Amino acid sequence: MTKMGTNQTYSFDEAFQTALAYFGGDELAARVWVNKYAVKDSHGNIYEKSPEQMHWRIANEIARIERKYKNPLTAQEVFDLLDHFRYVIPAGSPMTGIGNNHQVASLSNCFVIGLDGDADSYGAILHIDEEQVQLMKRRGGVGHDMSQIRPKGSPVNNSALTSTGLVPFMERYSNSTREVAQDGRRGALMLSVSIKHPDSEAFIDAKMEEGKVTGANVSVKLTDEFMQAAIDDRPFVQQFPIDSREPMSAKTVSARALWEKIVHNAWKSAEPGVLFWDTILRESIPDCYADLGFQTVSTNPCGEIPLCPYDSCRLLSLNLYSYVIDPFTDHARFDFDLFSRHVQLAQRIMDDIVDLELEKIELIMEKIRRDPQSDEVKQTEYHLWEKIKEKSGKGRRTGVGITAEGDMIAAMGLRYGTQEATDFAVSVHRTLALNAYRSSVTMAKERGAFAIYDADREAHNPFINRLREADPQLYEDMRRCGRRNIACLTIAPTGTTSLMTQTTSGIEPVFMPVYKRRRKVNPNDTDVHVDFVDEVGDSFEEYIVYHRKFLTWMEANGIDTRKRYTQEEIDGLVKRSPYYKATANDVDWLMKVRMQGAIQKWVDHSISVTVNLPNQVDEALVNKLYVEAWRSGCKGCTIYRDGSRSGVMISVSKKDKKKEKTADEDKRKDLYSSEEHHTHILERPQVTEIRPKELDCDVVRFQNNKEKWVAFVGLLDGYPYEIFTGLQDDEEGIALPKSVTKGKIIKQTAEDGSHRYDFQFENKRGYKTTVEGLSEKFNPEYWNYAKLISGVLRYRMPIDHVIKLVGSLQLKSESINTWKNGVERALKKYVTDGTKASGQKCPVCGQETLVYQEGCLICTNCGASRCG
Repeated sequence: MTKMGTNQTYSFDEAFQTALAYFGGDELAARVWVNKYAVKDSHGNIYEKSPEQMHWRIANEIARIERKYKNPLTAQEVFDLLDHFRYVIPAGSPMTGIGNNHQVASLSNCFVIGLDGDADSYGAILHIDEEQVQLMKRRGGVGHDMSQIRPKGSPVNNSALTSTGLVPFMERYSNSTREVAQDGRRGALMLSVSIKHPDSEAFIDAKMEEGKVTGANVSVKLTDEFMQAAIDDRPFVQQFPIDSREPMSAKTVSARALWEKIVHNAWKSAEPGVLFWDTILRESIPDCYADLGFQTVSTNPCGEIPLCPYDSCRLLSLNLYSYVIDPFTDHARFDFDLFSRHVQLAQRIMDDIVDLELEKIELIMEKIRRDPQSDEVKQTEYHLWEKIKEKSGKGRRTGVGITAEGDMIAAMGLRYGTQEATDFAVSVHRTLALNAYRSSVTMAKERGAFAIYDADREAHNPFINRLREADPQLYEDMRRCGRRNIACLTIAPTGTTSLMTQTTSGIEPVFMPVYKRRRKVNPNDTDVHVDFVDEVGDSFEEYIVYHRKFLTWMEANGIDTRKRYTQEEIDGLVKRSPYYKATANDVDWLMKVRMQGAIQKWVDHSISVTVNLPNQVDEALVNKLYVEAWRSGCKGCTIYRDGSRSGVMISVSKKDKKKEKTADEDKRKDLYSSEEHHTHILERPQVTEIRPKELDCDVVRFQNNKEKWVAFVGLLDGYPYEIFTGLQDDEEGIALPKSVTKGKIIKQTAEDGSHRYDFQFENKRGYKTTVEGLSEKFNPEYWNYAKLISGVLRYRMPIDHVIKLVGSLQLKSESINTWKNGVERALKKYVTDGTKASGQKCPVCGQETLVYQEGCLICTNCGASRCG
């Protein structure tokens, strides 16, 4: 294998087959690597066919930077750390971008932007909008804070007279994010606001309306004062500006009521996330330099990096599982010596990546200079990168983290979520922190400290004093020599990279150690085993998929990994393993939060972690977990209750034994699975021939040529049951306020047996308004097609097949065809994520590998995406 890259290109199949062998037959890992991380040019030509080539590409570039400094690492030494994703794993942007001369992209995963002073003028708001888009097109996830935008109703010096508040601008930023795609990757955005802002309640509620702010994660910044007021049920003062001694507006609210709204919304929709802002600022080392431009204002989209405006961070993880000697045995032990050495090397590599990023920024700026647009058009983008370069060079911030925490704990014979496991994990993260900072001090001696280092500024920082107590010599050396990096550590989600390490992700426990998949089979083939036949007659075989490290546990304990086990036998195996009661959905949730808080004390940035809860938990538990997270010292917390987000399928759970042989056996189940989501289930309602008098209804608006139309989608148990469409705001159509998105369709039966369908909704004052006779509002031709579609919906034709049916209608009228496209779009939002678009080929790679994802078609082969 050559150690240097070449200009030879490979087909997708060549790269996939080589990667498949590299990953030991793991198809998903191979496909993800080829699609996301193998070097490609803008035409899609693939220049690497193996992760080994990728690792040499990275190692050679790191070694080139190392040669600028004393005691350089060789390319071979770096490669040995990277090889087979065993020890050190750069995050996606560095892995893709280092040494990639075919695309001009940043190596940073995370950015935060923001303006000082008057940041709520239209000019400032549009400026931020442009900056976030310019960063997203270079692969960056972006966060920014909205606390500086004046609240709704505030006076403004323009023709509007008063401000519209936060929510319209949340929509603007969200929509901009959805417009940006880079190599099949959507933009990622975090919007935050202080709980002290008078519009924070509107911010908290913004995503509760379906279809709103779909391109952003949202988090609310909670102060200690607010948290204590909520617990004590005391009033809380909101004001604007939020930190002004002489605010232009202020109001007093019930902290308890606002807190309960946060809890309710998180329980219902998994958002907003919460950021414990005083903890973040109190613990932040960069905020010791706040007056020099390092004041933290928001976080990246996953929340693991709180940042100041125009700073960025590159990420890297260590694979904790690889440091367990004799895993899953009674004499398993953690190699702290090897881990300590590798942490110091990883921090060194991270600092090299800062240099590589500064080179990339120069290339980006040079490209902007060469672009044919006028200087007036280019100046915002160019100045943006000037600010990022200055901040990155001044602080040299890094993000060394971990992955495989869940597998490490299991391999040590411990159970995730116990005190023993937490204590061990804390000892590992303490070792990580001390050695990363030791490495940064050593580099300060060899390469120089970051430009604004000042030991006195950091003297009272809680994190620095923790290091001082644990290692007094390290602290003295740091005061004397400085430190190379303003902050060093984080714990990111590591979603797709953990597929290639074939381990659990980040700090999380295993999602499921064993799960089922289905593959289509020909029932006429010999020796075929048919487990399931779907609605259209296709036959499927079910097969068991094991988490890779669960297989290692089986092998270590002499259990046959080739045998076909019954479900009862699988349950028994899981119960014997260290993964029992330690999965995402059944871990001790309070202990998980406490573990996060304990580890947070040794992470200078933050931790991205999600507390997964079963669907049936109540809001009181969410409340308890959030309060515990605050008290435990977490910097943020995200709760996800199973099934709480529209379009997200419900995870398979073990049914009550009594129910398994009754109703559950009568229901048809569709299983869809991936390494990221594991086994999921959609239980469709029984075919219902008697229509209930009332149905819940979603309102979906669309364009029919230049006319505005509206679709009423009647839902039975959340599944589309019927559809009505009609003109909006027409004398013969339907006059409906734009704010209406939900209601009920009520079937009225006259004495002569005829039926009428009415739509009923609540107005802003809580009064019910009825639109009578939906069928009478339509052109007869549209009405007949709507009856046809409703008919197949009522007999439970799968939604993707209904969409295919609608698309196949041969209609002569151009306006009818436009209407047909609108109906397709209205129905697509109800297709379960992961459903294959049968018979449709990807327009990019030509493969029949399209699946529905959030109403869009995503190609699982090449990553292409299209909506509409």
